[in-house]
This record gives sequence, structure tokens and C-alpha cells, in this order.
Amino acid sequence: MGTFVITKRLNGSYKYEFNSRKGKAILISEDYELRFECEEAIEALKKAVDVIFFMRFKTKNGKMYFKVIVDEKEVAISRKYNTQFLMEKGIAEITRSLHVSEILDFSFPADVFSPAEDIFG
Repeated sequence: MGTFVITKRLNGSYKYEFNSRKGKAILISEDYELRFECEEAIEALKKAVDVIFFMRFKTKNGKMYFKVIVDEKEVAISRKYNTQFLMEKGIAEITRSLHVSEILDFSFPADVFSPAEDIFG
């Protein structure tokens, strides 16, 4: 089962990645100003799994990738793949497990824990 991971970029915006069950990123979203916008986009994508259109591309170097289109709007872009077979496996992973994927939020500051000096003296 795939997983959505929400993170915060250095510029302060939020993004989500859809990772495979092995932890490899398949999709990366556009930027969102607020975290709840990112969460809403994930929920909308999960509900729209039946109407997603995958637009396939090939780079000058021969790598392949796809864009996720929902209601004529690009919502995410895939990582680059070496072969068309691997790209199609990524698309299959999305259609198979997108709607049941859990959401992990890693957008909080890295200093969740107290400094070691405070704990150990």
C-alpha cells in the first residue's frame, strides 16, 4: 500500500509525495501555502482516483515520467523512470492503492524532542 507524506519545503510551502510500499517516491505535488490545503488536495485526489488522467512524457535523455491530471488541472508529477515498464508499474501502484493510502505528516519542525543536554544533563 502506498503512503502520502506531507513535508515542508525550505521556502515555507507544503508538498506531498506519494510513496510506494517500498518507500520510493512516485508522485510529487505542486506547492501549497498552507498545510490544510495540502491535506485537502490529497483527499480530493483519493476521491478522484477513477477520473485521473496520466499524461506520459519522455525527456531528451530518454527518461520517462507522467503528470497526474484531474479535471483538466495538473496536480502532481512523477519521478523519472528508466523504462516504460517501470513507469507503468508506478501508474499501476497509484490506481491500485491511492484510495486506501494513509497520510504521514512530517511538516512539523525537526526539534520535536528536547535537546539532549536538557534530558541527560
